[in-house]
Amino acid sequence: MRPSATVGSDRLTERMTALISEIRAVVDRGLPPELTAYLVGERLAPHLHAGQDGPDALLTPAQCEGDPQRYRQHVLHAEEDGSFSVVALVWLPGQQTPIHDHVSWCVAGVHQGQESETRYRLVSDGQTARLVETEHVAGPAGTVAAFAPPGDIHLVRNSCSSTAISIHVYGADVSRLGTSIRRVYRLPADQQR
Repeated sequence: MRPSATVGSDRLTERMTALISEIRAVVDRGLPPELTAYLVGERLAPHLHAGQDGPDALLTPAQCEGDPQRYRQHVLHAEEDGSFSVVALVWLPGQQTPIHDHVSWCVAGVHQGQESETRYRLVSDGQTARLVETEHVAGPAGTVAAFAPPGDIHLVRNSCSSTAISIHVYGADVSRLGTSIRRVYRLPADQQR
């Protein structure tokens, strides 16, 4: 299931504009994807769980709106050269992604609520493939995860009884692509033992 989406329809807060500038400084260094993701995660963390209103807010009220049908993607910024995008994902209780991987490096920080992530490893015997759960991670507000393909297969869901909001930074132009998802996996998944 793809998220519902809004692209560039909202103004940016001062705090988000400052964060984008910090991300740009990291991305412009041209470092390997894993290191870029790690350093972007360091820049994102202090901005999470900022005030919901007033001059310290990271998001506008419109950027915190969900969709009752599916999680919602607000594309906040796409760098002109396509080198990165910043997205707010808004999740109502119980909403989740399919099992998927990504087109580029990614950083995800929980801004409000709590998200749960199940990570997978792809296993093949040459004839058949399946997924194996490798880890379950609970992400309360303030939690940051950074990763780069390959090895970025996961499912994310809102695991709390209220709205969850996360800020995602991708090393791609999500406004052009429409999504950060490279592939959705519809394979059998073995549970972690």
